[in-house]
Parts: sequence; structure tokens; C-alpha cells
Amino acid sequence: MEWMELNEAKKALIHAAGSLRDAGLMFRGHHANLSARLSEDTMLMTRGGNVANLDDNSFAVIRTDGTVLEGEVMPAQAEIIEMHAAVYRARPAVGGIIHTHAPHATAFAVAQEPIPVVYEPLMRFGMTEPAPVIPWAPRGSTASVQGIVDAVTSHPGVSAVLLANHGVLAFSKSPADTAQLLSTLDEAAELILHARLIGGEKPLPAQAFAQIEERKREFAGAKA
Repeated sequence: MEWMELNEAKKALIHAAGSLRDAGLMFRGHHANLSARLSEDTMLMTRGGNVANLDDNSFAVIRTDGTVLEGEVMPAQAEIIEMHAAVYRARPAVGGIIHTHAPHATAFAVAQEPIPVVYEPLMRFGMTEPAPVIPWAPRGSTASVQGIVDAVTSHPGVSAVLLANHGVLAFSKSPADTAQLLSTLDEAAELILHARLIGGEKPLPAQAFAQIEERKREFAGAKA
């Protein structure tokens, strides 16, 4: 499988962070952490803190065993490394990971309530199961990371998890896809909250995912 080279990954993460900032998905402090896979066992990761205006010096190259190969990581960011690395180890197809406190999705995390897949666009990102809540544990702790690993290994239809009382962790095939997934997840959370004021969200038909996949294949073939 081919992954991004270093400069390409930097540009992708800078662009993803900018899109999240402009969409209000970092919330008020613009604190988040983003990473991109460089190879089977290396990743490029933001150094930490405010990521609203990243540049080429805002990153570190890190092995998925936690070893920092290039650059520096802020002390508060060091505890985040394993959260990203564990997902890359558990999901070989993942090429980008983003953790933010996107406001509507984080409301569900604070309520310790999964986000159901009732908004069709989520299914187009492979979300066929509710975004689960990972039981609270200190950020980046063994317990927290193990909860994330358990979710991503036992639920193949999950591409994002809620960290109880904290925030959201999303992962997809690239930083751009992950940013779009996160945006769609937060949009779904907002719409569900509105729907609950007028009777509550309603489930999609059981066959919805299969039908969407069929349509995607049909139009991909037509385009080709």
C-alpha cells in the first residue's frame, strides 16, 4: 500500500487543519491533534497545542512504537502519541487520524451517548455502526487507548469514536477524508440534537447501506 511522502503529508495536514478551523470543528481554543501515516510503522503528527495556523515546522515524525524520529513533541502532546499509533497498528488501511473537541459530537461524548447512524452522509464514509463512547480514563492512558483499540478492532463499521467527557477521534484513509468524516459526524450530531426537539431521529432502512454501496459502484462505473 502506498502512503504519503513527508512534504505531501505536511501539506495534507495543514489543509485539513485549516478546513476544520474554518468550519469551527476545533471549538474555541483551536486545540486538536492530527496525524498522517508515512509508512507501515511511521506517522507524521502535529507537535501539539493550537493547530489553527500550522506550518512546515509544526510536525514530528514518529514511529508507531512511540519513538520520535524527527522534530520535537510538546510534553502535553506526548501522551497523545499512543492514541494515534494504536489506531494505525489496529487498522492498516487508516492513513489519517484527527482528534478534536468538535462541539456537537463532543456534546454526545459529554452525555456518554453514542451517535447513531441516522444521517445518510455518514454511511458514505463507511460508518455503518454508531460512533461508540469509550469509557472515561485519563487522556492517552493505557485504559483509554485500550478502549479505543477494542472499539476499532471489534467494530469494522466504525470510523470515529467518542472519548467520554472529552472529545472525538476520527480516522480514515487520508487526512482529507478524515476531516470530511469529522465534519459530517459533527453535522450529524447537530441534526440529531435538533431532531430530538421535534420527535426524535428515525432509523434508516436496514438495507440502506447496501443500497448506497450499490449506487456508488454504479456511478463509479459510469464515470469510468
